[in-house]
Amino acid sequence: MADKRKTKKRKEEFGEPSESEKPTSEEYAVAKWLKANVPTKKTKFLNHHVEYFTGTRAVDALLTSKWATGKNPIFTTRHDITDFLHLMLLHKLFHRAKKVPVTEQELKGKSRKKDVEKTSKSGDEQDEKNQSACEGKETKDKDGKDKDKEKKKRKIRLEMHMEQVFLDTNDAYVWLYDPMPWYYWLCGALLLVGTVGVCMFPLWPATVRKGVYYLSIAAAGFLVLIIALAVLRVVVFCTVWVATLARHHLWLLPNLTEDVGFFASFWPLYKYEYRGPGSESDKSSKSKKKRKKEKHSDDEEEKTALMKESEAKEVKEKKVVSETADTTDNKYGVNEKEEPPQPETSEQTDKLSESESENSQRSSTDRDFEMIDTADVDEHAHTH
Repeated sequence: MADKRKTKKRKEEFGEPSESEKPTSEEYAVAKWLKANVPTKKTKFLNHHVEYFTGTRAVDALLTSKWATGKNPIFTTRHDITDFLHLMLLHKLFHRAKKVPVTEQELKGKSRKKDVEKTSKSGDEQDEKNQSACEGKETKDKDGKDKDKEKKKRKIRLEMHMEQVFLDTNDAYVWLYDPMPWYYWLCGALLLVGTVGVCMFPLWPATVRKGVYYLSIAAAGFLVLIIALAVLRVVVFCTVWVATLARHHLWLLPNLTEDVGFFASFWPLYKYEYRGPGSESDKSSKSKKKRKKEKHSDDEEEKTALMKESEAKEVKEKKVVSETADTTDNKYGVNEKEEPPQPETSEQTDKLSESESENSQRSSTDRDFEMIDTADVDEHAHTH
């Protein structure tokens, strides 16, 4: 009991009704009139398609309505209208929403998704689009101006407002009141009567039952005729295609299986195309092949240019490395170029052998010994 009292006090403090009252017949009439006469806009609100209106326009419309200009007016001032619309808001005929401006990041995210979808298309389709773009530049300029105007307009999205109060401002109010149109009721009644009548088929008069029987046979024959026409047109196309080696294309009733209206599916009666040498399709295929070859040649040229650039870079790097090595050798006294050893002649070898023999005759005391004949040694001994 204490909890119920607390909730009642809170509702009274916030100006909400203590019990969930239903809208009166007068409120329903005002809501129906507002929905028919006040301009609305459509948008997405919490992943639902909704309609919303602004508060000032609703007040302005009610000031000119029969409830404000009649013999016994209910509304005399704008304040009276706002109070009445506040009651309608509390009775859940509409609710207040908050306008939030869409940021550039969200718009960029949407544009990126569109770009990804565009890049998924094939190259041939892109080439055809480029050709059509070159031919229709003027129309694109006009479209570009219109798009610039649209971009200047502020884009918003709706969110739930925490304060559910009606105010005579430009705030958005989303419609919850969605009356059922009269033709919905009529169609529902006809469906009920039709199902009951079909269930009571055995009780129908004999003449009516015969008429329904003939109608069913006619409907079945019409379906069989359409199937036979579909098979026949395929057979005719295949025979002409094979007999002319895929040069002549002939379709009977080309719109028979297309998503068009009943009468449009039987018109035109035939469609003929020539796709041999010299036709427009042949020219377009040749132009596509030329474009592919040009693209391939351009790619090869780019590859060769890249290869040449890489080779030039390697040569430059080698030169830089050799120059740095030469500078380091010169710093440490290393000759830039060493002459290769020359072959020795016979005279040079004899000189080298004599010098080696003289060097070998030196003693360990660093004194040299002379070569003397034996006769000189004997004379020297006799003298002593």
